[in-house]
Amino acid sequence: MGDTTDIRKGAVIRHNNDLYVVTFCQFVNPGKGTAFTKTKLKGISNGKGTEITYKSGETVDVVDVYRKSMQYLYKGDISYSFMDQETFETVEIDADIVGDDGQYLKEGLDVVVALHDGRAVAIELPKKITYTVIEAAPAVKGDTAGGNVTKEVKLDNGLMMHVPIFITEGENITVNTETGEYGGRAIED
Repeated sequence: MGDTTDIRKGAVIRHNNDLYVVTFCQFVNPGKGTAFTKTKLKGISNGKGTEITYKSGETVDVVDVYRKSMQYLYKGDISYSFMDQETFETVEIDADIVGDDGQYLKEGLDVVVALHDGRAVAIELPKKITYTVIEAAPAVKGDTAGGNVTKEVKLDNGLMMHVPIFITEGENITVNTETGEYGGRAIED
């Protein structure tokens, strides 16, 4: 058993005798009234989604999961392939489980896979991932007249996103996987 502070994306919760994976959680402190945590859950057995709001401090049945580091290999028709870095075995994870996080995956990326009873139930991406810009329109003089101007670029994994106008093709940038926003230029080692 735990409380609302134990709720986070990828956690497994028992609710009404069924197991759910937290796909989204947001702590809200309205200033007036009791703070609460909004969650979106996905059923492990049936795949159905539900939304539950927990009052701050409420008891939540958080189930222990085994977390293992794996490397992303490629996307198949209905699943994603990951390699266990200890045994070098390939593990197939359904696209339903990966969900929207699949847009951030790129070959060779290390992720944490949450396993419950030997079955993958969620993946956890790094908070920031570095990508290379492969397509970017050039900046045009006078484009900055409006202030904070962005343009759409294509990244090396196919992801399209808005970045500041000064970003050029071939640059490495970071993307915040929690918000989906540009995180800055990547710092070269």
